[in-house]
Amino acid sequence: MLGEAEPQWLSEEVKTGTTIIAIEFNGGVVLGSDSRVSAGESVVNRVMNKLSPLHDKIYCALSGSAADAQTIAEMVNYQLDVHSMEIGEDPQVRSAATLVKNISYKYKEELSAHLIVAGWDRREGGQVFATLKGLLTRQPFAVGGSGSSYVYGFVDAEYRKGMNKKECQQFVVNTLSLAMNRDGSSGGVAYLVTIDEHGTEEKVILGNDLPTFFDQ
Repeated sequence: MLGEAEPQWLSEEVKTGTTIIAIEFNGGVVLGSDSRVSAGESVVNRVMNKLSPLHDKIYCALSGSAADAQTIAEMVNYQLDVHSMEIGEDPQVRSAATLVKNISYKYKEELSAHLIVAGWDRREGGQVFATLKGLLTRQPFAVGGSGSSYVYGFVDAEYRKGMNKKECQQFVVNTLSLAMNRDGSSGGVAYLVTIDEHGTEEKVILGNDLPTFFDQ
């Protein structure tokens, strides 16, 4: 009826959740994410791939609003294609991360998204960049999303400088498994992307095949 106040849930902010991670190794990077998309207490997509390609050897991991994060990824993907044609070679990972940073800052009031950018280029090798509302910092590894708060202690304790590709892949899988077990907004399957000078390798690990860290 006219004059009645609208239901409270219409004006409440919708809570989202995810777990994303990226780590450098000597010669490349490994990215990982869960696949659950949630809106409040509802799961709206069980198997979304949150690892989005920005160029041949540059990917980003998406968190925050799925629509906002995908929009940023598509904008950067287009701009990198144009940039690559202009310079006549593959773009640098830092260039991709800078584009993400600029868009995130420009639309910080309108968009709700956090992207981790990682990839390989011939100048700097494997690189991981965290971007958040104008922040741009290169890190040996980065985690994000609601599930990250459950695994900061684990990644700080288990990370070792100089891990090889296989060790980094297992590190990512273990981190995702722990977060998905503890965070109600993370779950589904685990997506992995490994990038080095030879190209990219994508992998999906089903929930039943993820490692467990408790007594059955």
